[in-house]
Amino acid sequence: MILIKNGYINTMEGIIYENGYIIIENGKIKQVGDMADFAGGEFDEVYDAEGCYVMPGIVDGHSHIGMEEDSIGFAGDDINEDTDPILPHLRAIDAINPNDKCFREGIEAGVTTSVTGPGSANPIGGQFAAIKMQGKCVDDMIIKAPVAIKAAFGENTKQTYKEKGNMPVTRMGAAALIREALFKAKRYMEKSDGFDMKSESLIPVLKKEIPLKVHAHRLDDMATALRIAKEFDINITFDHATEGHLNTEFIKNAGCPVFIGPIITDRNKPELVNKDDAAAGILEKSGIRTALITDHPEIPCQYIALQAAVAVKNGMSVQSALEAITIVPADACGIGERVGSLKAGKDADIAVFTSVPTDTMSKTVYVFIDGKCVLSRSKNV
Repeated sequence: MILIKNGYINTMEGIIYENGYIIIENGKIKQVGDMADFAGGEFDEVYDAEGCYVMPGIVDGHSHIGMEEDSIGFAGDDINEDTDPILPHLRAIDAINPNDKCFREGIEAGVTTSVTGPGSANPIGGQFAAIKMQGKCVDDMIIKAPVAIKAAFGENTKQTYKEKGNMPVTRMGAAALIREALFKAKRYMEKSDGFDMKSESLIPVLKKEIPLKVHAHRLDDMATALRIAKEFDINITFDHATEGHLNTEFIKNAGCPVFIGPIITDRNKPELVNKDDAAAGILEKSGIRTALITDHPEIPCQYIALQAAVAVKNGMSVQSALEAITIVPADACGIGERVGSLKAGKDADIAVFTSVPTDTMSKTVYVFIDGKCVLSRSKNV
């Protein structure tokens, strides 16, 4: 068994222990409590978190880590198979390289889980996977795969296929192709006549086992995605949601999980014209639980806590910002039963910082993934 003691523990379960402990056994959290109630015992490893901020390992809810490898160029770029606009059968796990050094950089910043997958070149781009940040083989890192299927609305699909001279070159075209794919999959599911890999891959979406993970910056694109979701009775998430703060009533009524970000980036294309660092705080004040994402490598994954700090600086509460990089994305991605908070029975994915990580001077001291200490530093680093 492993003991972490004397830390300020924010469980993300509505409980904070100002001087608490965590007991880990067989890779799982066995107990979380107050040091005043600690009963002692024999432990194989003991970590003293005195003066430190202890919280769940960070969950990046929208990333492309391992799929566009750092410093490699085309040889390591496997984000977009932009040869066919409808590709639901592509699997992120077939492209992720665990040896990408960005995984280590993420761990060093307290990131323990990433939800990674295809980019937004295609209206339907393939399957996302939720993975741990540590491992030699992606098969040993998987939390859930598929966790969602990527869909994209807006200018990225238009730009990709305009250059190729085929559909879609309009928003109408992208929406029509998505509808067609879902309709074919629905008919296929009802008739089960023959075998079609694309339709087979969309059945978990039609059964509401996983959502469409919708890339959409503009409000009109989010409205189109929601329209399609209602037509086919499927679940979706709003990823990026750059203009969500402009109509919080629409976002709230939609009832879809929201992933904001990346925040610390420029307005490098037209649909980002209304990007606002205050967006997450505005959504919070409207009663909308919001996740913060890096869209790695758009923003390297190690800067996710910095994005939370920017959100706090611009109106989001510290607690909501911390939940936005832990329990909120975990729940929104359907993996909250395993990660995102500190609770008995959950995976022992834990990050220990010198201070609250929304403090830009905070440094990582310990990181645990599945109960194994994968990072250990001096508190004085």
